[in-house]
Amino acid sequence: MKLADPSPPPAASAQGSVAVAVAAASATAPDEPGAPGHSFKFPLHVNARGMAIGIVATVAFVWALQWSEKFLVPLLLGVFIAYTLSPVVAWLERWHVKRAIGATLVTVAILVALAGVLYRVQGEIVNIIDELPTITHKVTKLLTDGNGGQPSTIQQMQAAASEIERATANVGSDGTRLARRTPAPIAGAAGSGIKVMDWVLAGSMGLVTFVSQATMVVFLVFFLLLAGDTFKRKLVKLTGPSLTRKKVTVHILDDINTSIQAYMFMLLITNGLLALLMWLALSAIGLENAGAWAIFSGLMHIMPYFGPLLITAATGMVAFMQFESLRMVLLVAGASLAIATLVGTVVATWMTGRIARMNPAAVFVSLLFWGWLWGMWGLLLGVPVVVIVKVVAERVEGWEVVAELLGE
Repeated sequence: MKLADPSPPPAASAQGSVAVAVAAASATAPDEPGAPGHSFKFPLHVNARGMAIGIVATVAFVWALQWSEKFLVPLLLGVFIAYTLSPVVAWLERWHVKRAIGATLVTVAILVALAGVLYRVQGEIVNIIDELPTITHKVTKLLTDGNGGQPSTIQQMQAAASEIERATANVGSDGTRLARRTPAPIAGAAGSGIKVMDWVLAGSMGLVTFVSQATMVVFLVFFLLLAGDTFKRKLVKLTGPSLTRKKVTVHILDDINTSIQAYMFMLLITNGLLALLMWLALSAIGLENAGAWAIFSGLMHIMPYFGPLLITAATGMVAFMQFESLRMVLLVAGASLAIATLVGTVVATWMTGRIARMNPAAVFVSLLFWGWLWGMWGLLLGVPVVVIVKVVAERVEGWEVVAELLGE
């Protein structure tokens, strides 16, 4: 009887050795892309459902901000003004003036100061309004009059547009019509169809809306000054019984208070300085209604980056209408741009960097976003909102990315 040989055949032994070697190599060596049997693995786990929900929530939030513009803009403006005036009321309270009386005095003083400024320049504002028909006539004549009996550039553009429209309308119907085209009539002033009453109605509605929102802002400022630290204490109480959360909330509110007050004070100083310099420069040049245009410049300069462009364009146009000289236009526009650049770029940028300690690129992108969202009011309120977001992000866990993007 013959016993079976326990040793495997040579081929089987070789195959077993190869299998053991491959298993050992795969256990010790990392996977190489492109190797046989290699499976690609993503280094990060992507939560598609969570990402989709986040995108939908972000779009809905942005839409809600745009939809509630008429409510949020007066609210934020009133809150920021109240933050600015709160130290004055607190100072009066330290002099044993009751908060209700102090809030009333401060609100009335602001309104009286604004009324005094408007009364001082009301003659110049009336002159500008009276000159609007003359300015409109000059602009219309500039755009419609031709040289040497030839059609003007605007008329030629209108004729070309009419010709293109006529050609595209006849392409599919009859090709022979293109060869028998007749010159399009030049649109004149009589066929422009400008509905002045529609403009007047739209302007009246805009004025009514502005007055109503300004009234809301005044009452909101008064009631916030009257409330004092009431809402601050309520917010601290709502954070819960944890002492750590209360401390973090107090620090956030204090930082927001300090940053907003410093930023609004900086706006007051820089825009007042710009209005004063503009009044001196425009008066020295001889531009009419220099005081009104100086106030306009101070108000427009509230909008970072875009305000100086509006100031330069407006004063240049007014100089052209008054002097009708390219040299005077360049002089007025150059003086406006120089003053706006000096005050805005040197003073305001330096003070904003000291106050907010923010990245200029991030601030500019945020201004583009808020300007797209709320227009001129977005450009005005964009920087304070970004300051608040940065302060909150520096204190709240999980917002470190936002704080790093907005920081210097």
